[in-house]
Amino acid sequence: MEPRELPVLRWGIVGCGLISSWFVADLVLPRATAPTNHVIQALGSSSVSKGHSFAEKHCPSHHPSIYASYEDVYNEPEVDIVYVGTPHVFHLENALGAIKGGKHVLVEKPMTINARDAEILISAAKEKGVFLMEALWTRFNPLAAHLQRLLHQERILGPLRRVFIDFSLYMPFSSLPTTSRALDPSLGAGALLDIGIYTLTWAALILDSHPDHIAAGSPPPWMASTMSLTNGVDETTAIILNYKDLGCQAICTCTYTYPGKKEFCRIEGEKGEIVIGAPIAASSPGWLEVKVSGREERINVERVEGAKGFYFEADAVAEDLRAGRLENDVCPLGESLRVLGLMDAVIGLMDAVRKMNSLTYLRDEN
Repeated sequence: MEPRELPVLRWGIVGCGLISSWFVADLVLPRATAPTNHVIQALGSSSVSKGHSFAEKHCPSHHPSIYASYEDVYNEPEVDIVYVGTPHVFHLENALGAIKGGKHVLVEKPMTINARDAEILISAAKEKGVFLMEALWTRFNPLAAHLQRLLHQERILGPLRRVFIDFSLYMPFSSLPTTSRALDPSLGAGALLDIGIYTLTWAALILDSHPDHIAAGSPPPWMASTMSLTNGVDETTAIILNYKDLGCQAICTCTYTYPGKKEFCRIEGEKGEIVIGAPIAASSPGWLEVKVSGREERINVERVEGAKGFYFEADAVAEDLRAGRLENDVCPLGESLRVLGLMDAVIGLMDAVRKMNSLTYLRDEN
């Protein structure tokens, strides 16, 4: 039998850091059932030597053009789509550059550091007529769709009551250099933007997409939050979302001060609970454990050996482009904008509390 001819999608990679290495390594893994041949066509790095080292380590079977300029990637005629894997604070600038060059864009989460910048990016993509999506790999893990079927169609837990979600890493600020992406405000530092976005994404998958919430007109949840700050950067953040129409709360937490557990999410309903786990804390989910009366089972994600799971989102992007779609319905632009707006509100609330406490202190002093 002749090997099947796969459609090809040619990627330009901007930024040769850790997240880009994971993305690229996933795309070049051999997969027997791959629907697309993902080709690493060009790399943009801070230097040509760094780009060559990245290619040799993470995509040795590919032969990308190596550039010490992101602009050269945007203008490379052989590139179909640009993946932006730079620090958060540069996402707007880099994605706008790719859009100006007429490229489709997959930009790493968070799409931008605030909703205002995301609106600028979305408008630019629509005006240019190119595809744009936030690279939130969680949404494309098969486990997410399976969970939604259990909760929303089968309603295996009955009415939902509480959802606990925690993403945590042991990366305390005291151990980091001031230039660290996690600590430097000029690089979009803080736990919320980096890993807290995952907790809000799971809340969205579980509750914001619930049919009863949608039928009620999707009213925004009531929110309370708090942050532990060091030099104005959040090291720990906790958010409570109260979905009054569902009678359910989501407690979303993230921190750099303690390593997270493999079981990072628990969904409680009237009939039982579902626990979501990952092989490594804060990584792509690997299993569900269903615990209801008369039914207990563990559901695992089937994944290519050695892969982290980034290829799920890349395959979805390729399918959209083949179909001529400029937006993905699993990770729509409006949803990225909504979650960014929620994070803006969390930061704004903390700023307001900080000002109030400062005024209270001044009054006490007087």
